[in-house]
Amino acid sequence: MTGEHVDVLIVGAGLSGIGAACRLRQGCPGKTFAILEARGASGGTWDQFRFPGIRSDSDMFTLCYPFRPWSGSEAIVDGATILGYLRDTAREHGIDEQIRYHHRVVAAEWSSDEARWRVEAERGDTGETVRLTCGFLFTCTGYYRYEEGHAPALPGAERFGGEIVHPQFWTGDIDHRGKRVVVIGSGATAVTLIPALARDARHVTMLQRSPSYVISLPARDIVAGLLGRILPARLAYPAVRWKNVGLSLALYTFSRRRPRAMRRLIRRLAERRLPPGFDLDTHFNPSYDPWDQRMCVVPDNDLFDAISEGRASVVTDRIATLTETGVALESGAELEADLIVTATGLEMVPFGGIRLRVDGAGVDVGATLAYRGMQLSGVPNMAFAFGYTNQSWTLGADLTCRQVCRLLEHMERRGYAVCTPRNPGPAIAPVPFADLTSGYIVRAIDRFPKQGPRDPWQREQNYPRDARSLRRAPIEDPALEFSRA
Repeated sequence: MTGEHVDVLIVGAGLSGIGAACRLRQGCPGKTFAILEARGASGGTWDQFRFPGIRSDSDMFTLCYPFRPWSGSEAIVDGATILGYLRDTAREHGIDEQIRYHHRVVAAEWSSDEARWRVEAERGDTGETVRLTCGFLFTCTGYYRYEEGHAPALPGAERFGGEIVHPQFWTGDIDHRGKRVVVIGSGATAVTLIPALARDARHVTMLQRSPSYVISLPARDIVAGLLGRILPARLAYPAVRWKNVGLSLALYTFSRRRPRAMRRLIRRLAERRLPPGFDLDTHFNPSYDPWDQRMCVVPDNDLFDAISEGRASVVTDRIATLTETGVALESGAELEADLIVTATGLEMVPFGGIRLRVDGAGVDVGATLAYRGMQLSGVPNMAFAFGYTNQSWTLGADLTCRQVCRLLEHMERRGYAVCTPRNPGPAIAPVPFADLTSGYIVRAIDRFPKQGPRDPWQREQNYPRDARSLRRAPIEDPALEFSRA
């Protein structure tokens, strides 16, 4: 296919891409659009990840789209439920008909002469190259590389007699029932996997080099259940949503301002859930402050219960080598294993690895500034959806989608064809796009755009403040350069 043109091209049919298309249909009904999806199914993360226990650690009242409220009382739900919700949303809004599967966008070049993007995609099913143009490019690709996870080399892996699997590539034929399982890692994926595996495995061991903060939240929202019985849905949902926004922001703010007090509180809560004499300081007392890395959330104490009941255990040590029957540790101990799960993290990549060019010059994404967390300095007619690191992804992504619609409508009314954020130069001192110290972020942060110390070049990790700022800010910002065709 060559020569097709759409007003807006959305890249990615996951949570952000489906939301972007719905917002575009609502806010810019006259715009033509298409969605290109590299994989063969919609849902993004929630279709890609199939490991046992897969779920979000964000509550559904903030993870759902504001235009399609979550009606249940469950706050923490499994991946299959989230995937069903996304696909139902796409179907109800007619978005599923606009998705073109097996289309991996590999390159996009802006032409100022034509005031449009030339986009090149590779079809994974036929091998052909597809070229089309668009007036506005909207990338909704998330932040990690789908085809590759972070898997450090394990010495002696060739000798191990069992199976080694990365959670990102878990398939239905992997059988853990009755087996001794070692999960390498201590992050969100590990604490999700372990209780689920422990239901059927002979025993599960979490092998961690260093601990993470783990807090438990109720799987069901009591307030949501109560308000759902006494208020109509149009009133109950916003109340629960803003309650949860406030709680997550308060937790983050308290962690930043009073890290020692937060550390003590987390330790006290974990101590109540773990067996007497458990070595809490070795296994659940990180060296960094709360929210220097994302906190791990478990529903209804499931990880702590698995440990207390003896179905799971925690070992804090370093790997010396894999053996024929398990993992030899630097301490001299050895863990017997039939299955090793490497929950060692993700590989981050900006915009799905798309090669960007503007008038023949390559775009060094790491050298750009992010305008309002959604556009790149010096790159015309492009936006990207990105969520929060300390709150639900959807909160940030949906803010961007609504702002893109405002921008497109403003350009339509004024007769503008091009909008380009311009870096004011030395007045803005660039800082990393995210300030967390998690390994997967540190490894890749230089490849992502920078941000500035203040508005509009900074997106604060504060949804209410960002929402208010975007609502009040005029579209014709001095940092934006508009021009006609």
